[in-house]
Amino acid sequence: MQETQVERKMEFLRQPGPVTKAVGDDVLLPCVVTGFPAPEVRWMLGDKPIEESEGRFEVVGRGSLRILNLTEDDAGIYSCLADNGNETVEALAELTVQVPPRFLKRPANIHAHESRDIIFECEVTGSPPPTVKWVKNGDAVIPSDYFKIIKEHNLQVLGLVTSDEGFYQCLAENDAGNVQASAQLIILDLDVAIPTPPPTSLTSATTDHVAPGSGGNGGPTPSAPRDVVASLVSTRFIKLTWRLPAEPHGENITYSVYYSLEGTGRERIENTSRPGELQVTIQNLMPDTKYAFRVVAHNRNGPGESSSPVKVATQPEVQVPGPAPNLLAVSTAPSSVTLSWETPVTGNGEIQTYKLFYMEKGLDSEQDVDVGGLSYTMTGLKKFTEYSFRVVAYNKHGPGVSTEDVVVHTLSDVPGAPPQNLTLEVHNSKSVMVRWQPPPLGTHNGEITGYKIRYRKGVRKSEAAEIAGGTQLFQLIEGLERGTEYTFRVSAITVNGTGPATEWTAAETFESDLDETRVPDIPSSLHVRPLVNSIVVSWTPPESQDIVVRGYTIGYGIGSPHAQTIKVDYKQRYYSIENLDPSSHYVITLKAFNNVGEGIPVYESAVTRPQSDPIDPDVDLYALFHAPYTPVPDPTPYAAARRSSGLCSEPRHHQGNLG
Repeated sequence: MQETQVERKMEFLRQPGPVTKAVGDDVLLPCVVTGFPAPEVRWMLGDKPIEESEGRFEVVGRGSLRILNLTEDDAGIYSCLADNGNETVEALAELTVQVPPRFLKRPANIHAHESRDIIFECEVTGSPPPTVKWVKNGDAVIPSDYFKIIKEHNLQVLGLVTSDEGFYQCLAENDAGNVQASAQLIILDLDVAIPTPPPTSLTSATTDHVAPGSGGNGGPTPSAPRDVVASLVSTRFIKLTWRLPAEPHGENITYSVYYSLEGTGRERIENTSRPGELQVTIQNLMPDTKYAFRVVAHNRNGPGESSSPVKVATQPEVQVPGPAPNLLAVSTAPSSVTLSWETPVTGNGEIQTYKLFYMEKGLDSEQDVDVGGLSYTMTGLKKFTEYSFRVVAYNKHGPGVSTEDVVVHTLSDVPGAPPQNLTLEVHNSKSVMVRWQPPPLGTHNGEITGYKIRYRKGVRKSEAAEIAGGTQLFQLIEGLERGTEYTFRVSAITVNGTGPATEWTAAETFESDLDETRVPDIPSSLHVRPLVNSIVVSWTPPESQDIVVRGYTIGYGIGSPHAQTIKVDYKQRYYSIENLDPSSHYVITLKAFNNVGEGIPVYESAVTRPQSDPIDPDVDLYALFHAPYTPVPDPTPYAAARRSSGLCSEPRHHQGNLG
């Protein structure tokens, strides 16, 4: 007899974990799952299924994955998914494939003249990303003002001097290996032309020039440019102007400006952008630093004599105040915050004023106020609202560095408005359900911790009160007297106290406890009186006095009673339907309803009078019909809401209460 297997939940006996391997290695990702029915195992790389048909991938044992001859593309998140038809389980592992560095672009040999700028390019890739360092003649290149690493790995040398000549190596290394490539920098004399075509590694400032007085054509070269002056000096740039050499020896004269930090022998060069231009702006200088400038003119025969050096100092940075330390903000009242701070440590001159910036949370525009001292009390703020504040000091140079934002909540207060939409519903002869909505947003002035319901018999001065929890928006008031009118009002509470209350709203308990497990019976009668543009409807309540009636639904329309629907409260005994068409046949239905639903309808029909009929005199509706008592609570929710707001439920209709 065959043994019946018991279903067993799937679980991993072995599951894969993170693993790191080198390109070309093999790897095994373990995955063994037990359970009944026996699970089927499949593998995913990211969101792509792994196919064993690809050759290098093989599922071995009871679900482990073997990958042969790893490539860089094999790296990623692997998922082992087991499915037995009843459930699916999954285990994840990250495979990291290390790739030795390799060059995408190697540095090339460079020929250049002194004072030029050059760039050795070195672009590498690998996994993990390789670190790159530069070596010159076996010594590490240390970045400085003249040796800079740009665009990740390229080496830039500014203002070449003879000692910069040599062999430069780009060394790249990661956990998987290392590579190196070298190139030679050759500094040529000025009378030696740079080999053509020029290497692509030269910057635009590296141009082909020959030494002064020895032009390629052997003709005369220009004399020195005249009247070299600094016409504009700023913190980080200087504009130089000059006059044409006394002996230019030709047309289309161009110029080179050589400049260096005072006291150093390393010059840099800036060329004019077009022939005949007699000015150049040197950018990216350091503030409050002395430089030496000289200008050389070029004609078709080569560079000429140099002007005498001109020494110019850049201007110091404008000194504006630092941030004001120890900014504190404390809410001292529900609508005010007191702030204080100290004088900036780096004032850089006399502080003229402070500007206090503030912004309400959720808004995107700051407001500000000028402050003469080291403290200020901000008033007129919203209660129980989050604000951010910051301070900026000003001196004669302008605004300084801003402080970090300081966030503070204004204090809470009693609510600023009563709850909304107060409604009452009589449950039985001794209880009334009171319902409401919170005060309008922006008037809570804090967290609502509860609601106070006050009630009294009729209009007596003595009151009773009950408290509802902060999120509760209803309260059943019990222990009331039968057949008695009570008035109710509700106010919201915060930790600071009780806010304003709603208007008093009335409800009358039942004389006796009536049945509201069934819908009301059919109204005992329905009468209609057609006029030209209206029909006066009157009715009597259901004969049974044991079932609660909370109101009546009137339906009407031409040929059908379902075109329009109107609800009126239980005390209504007549209703005037207005804005009807003359000489039209209307069908009218009336149903009593309570909280269970609507009862059986009673139907009537009427034809409105022709337009030519004289206007009817006022109808004595009381004479039409004497209204007996209907046993229901007062008011219904919609009637109470209507009464508390002082509005009629349907402004376009006339309605009466004969009860």
